[in-house]
Amino acid sequence: MANNEIVKSEGNGAVAQYTGGVDIGNLLAEELDGLNLSFDRIKIPAGGGLSYEVPGDDPDSPDSVKEFKAVILHHHPINCYYAEEYTGGNNPPDCGSMDGHIGIDAETGEVKSCADCPFNKFGSGKNGAKACKQKRRIYLLREGEQLPIILSLPTGSLGEFSKYVMRLLSKGKKTNGVVTKFTLKKAQNSGGINYSQAVFALDRVLTDAELAAVAPMSEQVKAMANKVTALDEE
Repeated sequence: MANNEIVKSEGNGAVAQYTGGVDIGNLLAEELDGLNLSFDRIKIPAGGGLSYEVPGDDPDSPDSVKEFKAVILHHHPINCYYAEEYTGGNNPPDCGSMDGHIGIDAETGEVKSCADCPFNKFGSGKNGAKACKQKRRIYLLREGEQLPIILSLPTGSLGEFSKYVMRLLSKGKKTNGVVTKFTLKKAQNSGGINYSQAVFALDRVLTDAELAAVAPMSEQVKAMANKVTALDEE
Protein backbone atom coordinates (compact mmCIF):
# COMPACT_ATOMS: atom_id res chain seq x y z
CA MET A 1 0.00 0.00 0.00
CA ALA A 2 1.42 3.42 -0.95
CA ASN A 3 2.28 5.94 1.72
CA ASN A 4 -0.62 8.21 2.64
CA GLU A 5 -2.90 6.29 0.31
CA ILE A 6 -6.53 7.04 1.11
CA VAL A 7 -8.57 4.03 2.17
CA LYS A 8 -12.33 4.21 2.35
CA SER A 9 -14.46 1.93 4.48
CA GLU A 10 -17.15 -0.12 2.85
CA GLY A 11 -20.77 0.96 2.92
CA ASN A 12 -22.26 4.22 4.12
CA GLY A 13 -20.28 6.83 5.98
CA ALA A 14 -17.00 6.10 4.25
CA VAL A 15 -14.08 7.85 5.93
CA ALA A 16 -10.78 8.70 4.26
CA GLN A 17 -7.79 7.80 6.43
CA TYR A 18 -4.16 8.73 6.77
CA THR A 19 -2.68 5.26 6.45
CA GLY A 20 1.03 5.95 6.35
CA GLY A 21 3.80 8.50 6.73
CA VAL A 22 6.78 9.56 4.69
CA ASP A 23 10.29 10.44 5.83
CA ILE A 24 10.18 14.07 4.70
CA GLY A 25 13.78 14.79 5.66
CA ASN A 26 15.30 12.00 3.57
CA LEU A 27 12.93 12.61 0.67
CA LEU A 28 13.78 16.31 0.44
CA ALA A 29 17.51 15.74 1.04
CA GLU A 30 17.63 13.52 -2.03
CA GLU A 31 15.60 15.79 -4.30
CA LEU A 32 16.48 19.32 -3.09
CA ASP A 33 20.26 19.22 -2.74
CA GLY A 34 21.38 22.79 -3.49
CA LEU A 35 17.82 24.06 -3.89
CA ASN A 36 15.68 26.20 -1.59
CA LEU A 37 13.33 24.37 0.75
CA SER A 38 9.78 25.53 0.17
CA PHE A 39 6.27 24.13 -0.07
CA ASP A 40 3.11 24.93 -2.01
CA ARG A 41 0.80 27.45 -0.41
CA ILE A 42 -2.89 27.91 0.14
CA LYS A 43 -3.81 31.58 -0.13
CA ILE A 44 -6.51 33.61 1.58
CA PRO A 45 -8.22 36.12 -0.76
CA ALA A 46 -8.34 39.84 -0.18
CA GLY A 47 -11.40 42.03 0.27
CA GLY A 48 -13.70 39.56 1.98
CA GLY A 49 -13.66 36.76 -0.60
CA LEU A 50 -14.98 33.42 0.62
CA SER A 51 -12.87 30.98 -1.40
CA TYR A 52 -9.33 29.79 -0.74
CA GLU A 53 -6.82 29.62 -3.58
CA VAL A 54 -5.49 26.06 -3.51
CA PRO A 55 -2.72 24.65 -5.74
CA GLY A 56 -4.03 22.22 -8.33
CA ASP A 57 -2.57 20.17 -11.15
CA ASP A 58 -1.79 23.34 -13.14
CA PRO A 59 0.51 25.67 -11.13
CA ASP A 60 -0.64 28.64 -13.22
CA SER A 61 -4.32 27.96 -12.54
CA PRO A 62 -5.00 27.28 -8.84
CA ASP A 63 -8.29 25.86 -7.69
CA SER A 64 -10.84 27.96 -5.82
CA VAL A 65 -12.53 26.19 -2.89
CA LYS A 66 -14.89 27.40 -0.18
CA GLU A 67 -13.61 24.82 2.29
CA PHE A 68 -10.98 22.14 2.68
CA LYS A 69 -9.88 19.68 5.37
CA ALA A 70 -6.41 18.86 6.63
CA VAL A 71 -4.34 17.88 9.65
CA ILE A 72 -2.26 20.70 11.15
CA LEU A 73 1.22 19.19 11.42
CA HIS A 74 2.85 22.26 12.95
CA HIS A 75 2.25 25.99 13.34
CA HIS A 76 4.40 28.88 14.53
CA PRO A 77 4.41 32.71 14.54
CA ILE A 78 6.23 34.78 11.95
CA ASN A 79 6.73 38.54 11.77
CA CYS A 80 7.15 40.59 8.59
CA TYR A 81 8.10 44.27 8.37
CA TYR A 82 8.08 46.23 5.11
CA ALA A 83 9.44 49.78 5.10
CA GLU A 84 7.21 50.47 2.10
CA GLU A 85 3.67 49.11 1.92
CA TYR A 86 3.62 45.52 0.69
CA THR A 87 1.76 45.25 -2.61
CA GLY A 88 2.29 41.58 -3.40
CA GLY A 89 4.88 39.70 -5.37
CA ASN A 90 7.97 37.85 -4.22
CA ASN A 91 9.85 40.70 -2.59
CA PRO A 92 11.09 39.68 0.87
CA PRO A 93 10.39 41.85 3.92
CA ASP A 94 12.92 44.42 5.12
CA CYS A 95 12.98 42.56 8.42
CA GLY A 96 11.58 39.12 9.10
CA SER A 97 11.29 36.72 12.00
CA MET A 98 10.80 32.99 11.55
CA ASP A 99 9.80 32.44 15.17
CA GLY A 100 8.02 35.67 16.09
CA HIS A 101 10.74 36.51 18.62
CA ILE A 102 14.01 37.23 16.82
CA GLY A 103 14.04 39.35 13.66
CA ILE A 104 16.81 39.70 11.08
CA ASP A 105 17.32 42.90 9.09
CA ALA A 106 17.46 41.88 5.42
CA GLU A 107 19.93 44.64 4.49
CA THR A 108 22.36 44.64 7.40
CA GLY A 109 21.88 41.18 8.86
CA GLU A 110 21.37 42.75 12.28
CA VAL A 111 19.59 40.51 14.76
CA LYS A 112 16.78 42.25 16.66
CA SER A 113 14.45 41.38 19.51
CA CYS A 114 10.85 41.55 18.27
CA ALA A 115 9.62 42.35 21.79
CA ASP A 116 11.76 45.51 21.92
CA CYS A 117 11.27 46.64 18.31
CA PRO A 118 9.37 49.94 17.90
CA PHE A 119 7.67 48.56 14.78
CA ASN A 120 6.13 45.86 16.97
CA LYS A 121 4.16 48.42 18.95
CA PHE A 122 0.56 49.43 18.35
CA GLY A 123 0.44 52.83 16.69
CA SER A 124 3.57 52.29 14.59
CA GLY A 125 1.49 51.34 11.55
CA LYS A 126 -1.66 52.49 9.79
CA ASN A 127 -4.85 53.07 11.78
CA GLY A 128 -3.10 52.44 15.07
CA ALA A 129 -1.92 48.96 14.06
CA LYS A 130 1.60 47.58 14.26
CA ALA A 131 3.95 48.33 11.37
CA CYS A 132 5.35 44.81 11.71
CA LYS A 133 2.68 42.29 10.80
CA GLN A 134 2.16 39.27 13.02
CA LYS A 135 1.13 36.13 11.15
CA ARG A 136 1.08 32.41 11.77
CA ARG A 137 2.47 29.85 9.39
CA ILE A 138 0.53 26.58 9.41
CA TYR A 139 1.84 23.36 7.88
CA LEU A 140 -1.05 21.22 6.66
CA LEU A 141 -1.28 17.64 5.49
CA ARG A 142 -4.23 17.01 3.22
CA GLU A 143 -5.63 13.53 2.76
CA GLY A 144 -3.92 11.61 -0.01
CA GLU A 145 -0.79 13.80 -0.06
CA GLN A 146 2.74 13.04 1.14
CA LEU A 147 4.12 16.55 1.66
CA PRO A 148 2.76 19.42 3.72
CA ILE A 149 1.30 22.58 2.28
CA ILE A 150 1.51 26.01 3.94
CA LEU A 151 -1.28 28.37 4.94
CA SER A 152 -0.15 31.76 6.21
CA LEU A 153 -2.70 33.30 8.56
CA PRO A 154 -2.81 37.10 8.49
CA THR A 155 -3.24 39.16 11.65
CA GLY A 156 -7.03 39.33 11.26
CA SER A 157 -7.36 35.55 11.52
CA LEU A 158 -5.13 34.97 14.54
CA GLY A 159 -7.92 35.52 17.05
CA GLU A 160 -10.12 32.86 15.45
CA PHE A 161 -7.22 30.42 15.35
CA SER A 162 -6.40 31.04 19.01
CA LYS A 163 -10.02 30.31 19.96
CA TYR A 164 -9.98 27.09 17.95
CA VAL A 165 -6.75 25.87 19.52
CA MET A 166 -8.14 26.62 22.99
CA ARG A 167 -11.33 24.68 22.19
CA LEU A 168 -9.25 21.68 21.21
CA LEU A 169 -7.02 21.92 24.27
CA SER A 170 -10.06 22.11 26.54
CA LYS A 171 -11.06 18.70 25.15
CA GLY A 172 -7.60 17.24 25.58
CA LYS A 173 -6.82 17.41 21.84
CA LYS A 174 -3.97 18.99 19.89
CA THR A 175 -4.08 20.38 16.37
CA ASN A 176 -2.06 17.47 14.96
CA GLY A 177 -4.46 14.93 16.47
CA VAL A 178 -7.56 15.98 14.53
CA VAL A 179 -8.76 16.79 11.04
CA THR A 180 -9.61 20.49 10.81
CA LYS A 181 -12.14 22.02 8.42
CA PHE A 182 -11.12 25.42 7.03
CA THR A 183 -13.65 27.96 5.73
CA LEU A 184 -13.78 31.76 5.38
CA LYS A 185 -16.05 34.55 6.49
CA LYS A 186 -16.20 38.23 5.66
CA ALA A 187 -15.01 40.58 8.43
CA GLN A 188 -14.31 44.29 8.76
CA ASN A 189 -11.44 46.03 10.50
CA SER A 190 -11.56 49.20 12.58
CA GLY A 191 -10.97 51.27 9.46
CA GLY A 192 -14.08 49.88 7.79
CA ILE A 193 -12.15 47.74 5.30
CA ASN A 194 -13.53 44.29 4.50
CA TYR A 195 -11.20 41.33 4.69
CA SER A 196 -11.37 37.53 4.56
CA GLN A 197 -11.11 35.84 7.95
CA ALA A 198 -10.23 32.16 8.29
CA VAL A 199 -12.62 29.98 10.29
CA PHE A 200 -11.68 26.64 11.87
CA ALA A 201 -13.83 23.72 12.97
CA LEU A 202 -13.17 20.20 14.23
CA ASP A 203 -14.08 17.67 11.55
CA ARG A 204 -13.04 14.47 13.31
CA VAL A 205 -10.44 12.98 15.63
CA LEU A 206 -7.66 10.90 14.07
CA THR A 207 -7.62 7.18 14.70
CA ASP A 208 -4.74 5.61 16.63
CA ALA A 209 -3.26 4.33 13.37
CA GLU A 210 -3.46 7.78 11.82
CA LEU A 211 -1.87 9.38 14.87
CA ALA A 212 1.02 6.93 14.60
CA ALA A 213 1.55 7.99 10.97
CA VAL A 214 1.14 11.74 11.53
CA ALA A 215 3.21 12.14 14.72
CA PRO A 216 6.67 11.60 13.14
CA MET A 217 5.76 13.87 10.24
CA SER A 218 4.85 16.61 12.72
CA GLU A 219 8.26 16.29 14.38
CA GLN A 220 10.05 16.38 11.02
CA VAL A 221 8.21 19.52 9.91
CA LYS A 222 8.87 21.20 13.25
CA ALA A 223 12.59 20.48 12.92
CA MET A 224 12.85 21.95 9.41
CA ALA A 225 10.40 24.86 9.73
CA ASN A 226 13.09 27.53 10.23
CA LYS A 227 14.72 26.49 6.94
CA VAL A 228 11.62 27.01 4.80
CA THR A 229 12.03 29.97 2.47
CA ALA A 230 9.68 32.85 1.65
CA LEU A 231 8.47 35.17 4.38
CA ASP A 232 6.81 37.30 1.70
CA GLU A 233 3.37 35.80 2.15
CA GLU A 234 0.07 37.54 2.68
